[in-house]
Amino acid sequence: MKTGNHLSKREWKPLEERSCTDIPWLIIFTLFCIGMACICGYPIATGAASRLISGYDSYGNTCSRNNSKVEGVPLSGRDMTENKFVFFLEPCNLDLINRKVKSIALCVSKCPSTELKTYDDLKKFALNNGSQLCSYDITPTRYTGHSERFTKCPKLPVSPSKAVPLFHRCIPVDIGCYAEFAQAFITFVGDNTVLRRVIAGVMASKEIIMGLCILALVLSLIMMVVIRYISKVLVWILTILVIIGSIGGTGVLWWLYADHRHAFENNTLSALGREVASDNVKALLVYAIGATIFTVVLLLVMFFMRKRVALTISLFHVAGKVFIHLPLLALQPFWTFICLMLFWVYWIAVLLFLGTAGTPVKNNSTGVVEYHMEGPLQYLVWYHVVGLIWISEFILAFQQMTIAGAVVTYYFTRNKSQMPATPILSSMARTIRYHLGTLAKGSFIITLVKIPRLILTYIHSQLKGKENACARCMLKACVCCLWCLEKCLAYLNQNAYTATAINSTNFCTSAREAFLILVENALRVAAINTVGDFVLFLGKVLIVSCTAFAGVLALNYQRDYTVWVLPLLIVCLFAFLVAHCFLSVFENVVDVLFLCFAVDTKYNDGSPGREYYMDKALMEFVENSKKMGRYKPDDGDGREMKSMARAGTLA
Repeated sequence: MKTGNHLSKREWKPLEERSCTDIPWLIIFTLFCIGMACICGYPIATGAASRLISGYDSYGNTCSRNNSKVEGVPLSGRDMTENKFVFFLEPCNLDLINRKVKSIALCVSKCPSTELKTYDDLKKFALNNGSQLCSYDITPTRYTGHSERFTKCPKLPVSPSKAVPLFHRCIPVDIGCYAEFAQAFITFVGDNTVLRRVIAGVMASKEIIMGLCILALVLSLIMMVVIRYISKVLVWILTILVIIGSIGGTGVLWWLYADHRHAFENNTLSALGREVASDNVKALLVYAIGATIFTVVLLLVMFFMRKRVALTISLFHVAGKVFIHLPLLALQPFWTFICLMLFWVYWIAVLLFLGTAGTPVKNNSTGVVEYHMEGPLQYLVWYHVVGLIWISEFILAFQQMTIAGAVVTYYFTRNKSQMPATPILSSMARTIRYHLGTLAKGSFIITLVKIPRLILTYIHSQLKGKENACARCMLKACVCCLWCLEKCLAYLNQNAYTATAINSTNFCTSAREAFLILVENALRVAAINTVGDFVLFLGKVLIVSCTAFAGVLALNYQRDYTVWVLPLLIVCLFAFLVAHCFLSVFENVVDVLFLCFAVDTKYNDGSPGREYYMDKALMEFVENSKKMGRYKPDDGDGREMKSMARAGTLA
């Protein structure tokens, strides 16, 4: 970062130069996306998409089409042009493990609109409507007396069905037959009456749910304003509460230990009671010692970081001003959410297409036709899974780069009136033009860690209940380590994107420079991450609590139903998501501001030609620290900051 006592002219020149970064990775990512498009095109070209949309029977015939013969399947190769719907002989026979219907499927021309109680009703329905609900090799006139009618005809009574317009399946109107399926996923549902009451509660309280969701949105905006204007009082109150809570908890543990030990030494207990009391005394001693160590460490950290809490407060104050100048920042999570939803819908649709792709193969045990991909094609699903993680991380990285670019522009623009008319859109355009390769590389690094963690998590779930406890513990430890590594890399990536937005350097250079800056300011980083994240977390909890309290008051006066647990749960979940969207952006802005501040104070000292870029609030923090003789740069050179009186007019 330095050459002798002089700084390199190339390093950290905010917004002065702009060039494309990590072009090879952009090419790799583009080729990967083309591969994803080819995976989508394969099932469409081979007819798997039409099989999914139009439906197919158990013999390899696609409904609404004239089909070709499948070798070894006599009932295949039929003309199903007039038969547009899939009918299941036992629609409620569900395979919960494999998530499919265990039933013979037929292509029919019409779904039954009324209940059919006898085989004679099946015969009349087939003759009147031309829709045969029994196997193709049984004519309608033989429905009543055929020897195989119990296995090749639907299970009686046949419930009325409704055709699904998109997927052309005959779905029973009566949801009662899905009770087993529902109970597998909703454990608190004991019978259909409870399910009906819960659904009725949601429907009857839809206006209240909408109102409470709006309340959560308003509370999130108010919380950002509160953090903006009274951040100093809020942070110090929370800091004092944490200190008092840790000291009080430690004192209570020592008091309980002394009390239990006194009772144990008085020999007033039975033999069994003495054994239990002995265990309790030992446990309380361990807990008290652990709490004491934790409290001492916490107090030492608080003591050494007390001077740096003011920096967190100043950054919160400036972050609030950023949102005033860049109000569209608050909407950024919603656009990201919409993009993720669209991509996930596309991904699920292609995954369903792949489920019906491949060559038809007869299952000798059941006699039905199944579709299997063979050879290299069977690995398309794994490619598709990697695409899910990589592209999702890329979309999230695009949001981080957009926020970083807008905040960097705000920070390093001395005259705020000269900022772009729409800084967010300008940041998006700059990211698309120059830095997509950096996003592709950063998101791929996260993908490399996330995929092994998912695989190990799956293996760990499969080993539950097995005898090898050691293997399960090792796998769980590996999963935890990979999760921690993923979070650390995500944080480093975010700062690398900020460094790229500042200096337009490639990912590796940006990550290295950001890491060095963070290491040089380790105590400040600790203060911001602990105090700042704790404040924002409590803000989320406060928003959810206020929304839940309002929900209880509102739902308590609703007398049209008795079960309102689910509506309240929906409201609380939405409140947390809204609070997380707003406050996580606030947290990202604070992190970006800190890196900008660290770069600013490292390479500028307020002298002519090296004036500060920082806001007045941060300037006051630096000046006050200088006056108290405690401000030193964290780069280890031991020099005091030069006088900043000449920079007093800079804002």
